[in-house]
Amino acid sequence: MTEQIQYGFYLDTTKCTGCKACHVSCKDRQSEIIRTGNNHEDQGVPALAGVNWRRVYEYGGGSWSENADGSFEQDVFTYYTSIGCNHCSEPVCVKACPTGAMHKRREDGLVHVATDLCIGCNSCAQACPYDAPQLDTQRKVMTKCDGCFDRLAEGKKPICVDSCPLRAMDFDTMENLKAKYGNGDGHIAPLPSESITTPNLIIKANKNGGRSGEVLNYSEV
Repeated sequence: MTEQIQYGFYLDTTKCTGCKACHVSCKDRQSEIIRTGNNHEDQGVPALAGVNWRRVYEYGGGSWSENADGSFEQDVFTYYTSIGCNHCSEPVCVKACPTGAMHKRREDGLVHVATDLCIGCNSCAQACPYDAPQLDTQRKVMTKCDGCFDRLAEGKKPICVDSCPLRAMDFDTMENLKAKYGNGDGHIAPLPSESITTPNLIIKANKNGGRSGEVLNYSEV
């Protein structure tokens, strides 16, 4: 019996500078689909405003302290995580969808939305700990990262991966990613526990990944 293919992402948080090239390129792809009228598969075209399939979180913390001699010490830190849909092996968005619109494709493990079945109830968005499903407020249907499946068919990587100037991201079958990068360091803040959805995402942790902090750019994501 042939093992089912499962695609996923790799992210090296030691390289990510928070430049948002991945975020912008994803937006540009949406604009190109709208411009050409090439509505790929069943997902349709999302309205651009407020729809962010990929988001870059800035996470940081630490503090400054003054010594008795007037000098200062600090342990301030920050790092970035670029997050979209992780096309999870146990996608809670699929389980939460009342119509079957949110589904996992058998041929590649990518999680897609059948917009003809979607009623825009937001159940998938409320269930997803990664905020991957995004509501298209014009068409009243959910949209999300589709893994750039059209580019995959042409032998290309997703646009977010190819646009990263520091090559902090990769995308391939999970088998190939694990052979190349290992199992990674586990999820670091601000990501939720992997046990919730079994995400297909391998993380190389920033050296500050175990420290306590907070998301510093909520207004951008």
